[in-house]
Amino acid sequence: MKLIELHILQSFPVSCLNRDDVGAPKTAVFGGVTRARISSQCLKRAIRNCAKELLPELNQGIRSRYILPLFAQALERQEVKTATGEKLAREIAAFFNEIDKKDERRVKTAMFLSPGEVADIAKALAEIAKKRDPTAADIKKACKSASRMDAADIAIFGRMVANDSSVSIEGAGMFGHALSTHRAENDIDFFSAVDEAKPEDVPAGAAITDTLEFTSATYYRYAGLNLNLLADEGHLGALSSKNRESVVDTFVRATVLAVPGARKNSMNAHTLPGYVLGIVKDKGQPLQLINAFENPVISKNGFMEASITALKEHHERLKKNWAIEPTVEVAIPERSLDEFCKEVLAHAA
Repeated sequence: MKLIELHILQSFPVSCLNRDDVGAPKTAVFGGVTRARISSQCLKRAIRNCAKELLPELNQGIRSRYILPLFAQALERQEVKTATGEKLAREIAAFFNEIDKKDERRVKTAMFLSPGEVADIAKALAEIAKKRDPTAADIKKACKSASRMDAADIAIFGRMVANDSSVSIEGAGMFGHALSTHRAENDIDFFSAVDEAKPEDVPAGAAITDTLEFTSATYYRYAGLNLNLLADEGHLGALSSKNRESVVDTFVRATVLAVPGARKNSMNAHTLPGYVLGIVKDKGQPLQLINAFENPVISKNGFMEASITALKEHHERLKKNWAIEPTVEVAIPERSLDEFCKEVLAHAA
């Protein structure tokens, strides 16, 4: 397996980047102590949004339950009569997932589709619909053969279709939950708001008082990209090598730069990483370096420098003990982001 791996250390101040079911920052126990945590799902959403901003023409994936209107509109653009188009859109949507009886415009589980894919499916079935009613076999064939030239994000993040695994896509990207390199506990922010139009006869007091939980920590986060799978025919094999290179460059940049947007107005925690280790491997398996912090970092002078030291030492031990031989290793801040990406891509081709 040819791989790109990104090992990122990043400190976030007062924040709640990823909330649990009661609105508190997520946590996990690792190495016997509580750590701050940002789930891989949360990070993937932020990375996908960043990638769409950096390379919009190739990252057009849309995740939604409301796929019936998407197909109905696409069929209408192919000049399929409204009644026929609505019926066919329902059949296409039902191929991907069961229709929700509470709202028949949507399916029960959000589907990940691209505009190009929807248009291709609609075009193929519209041609058939002009001659006869498309069968279930026609719909399956159209859905399986649809082009995803605008869907690098689907190739990277994957798609599961429980109804028919033949249109599922294994994601070429791999992501770990971010964990703090040290013990971290949630804290409570008490806040109040002033009523600026309160009548004089109303007793003194705040308009609102409440509490929110927050945390602050230095996190280790991991992302990998299976380059062999990405270039596979079912993924991005149809793209030109130049476009695939752009996709990989965008993946690296988005992974390094993306920050979840929760509470961005009241607890803006957007920072940049303190350290990024990029590795290209021509063989082997994905390998996190999280065990560098199984024994939590303890420091009175901040956690970043101590975490960088622990990460480097752990990585060197792994290479020595397990005969791991990366094709290239490159790091930020020893390189700028542009230099970092250029060197990684030069060895990922």
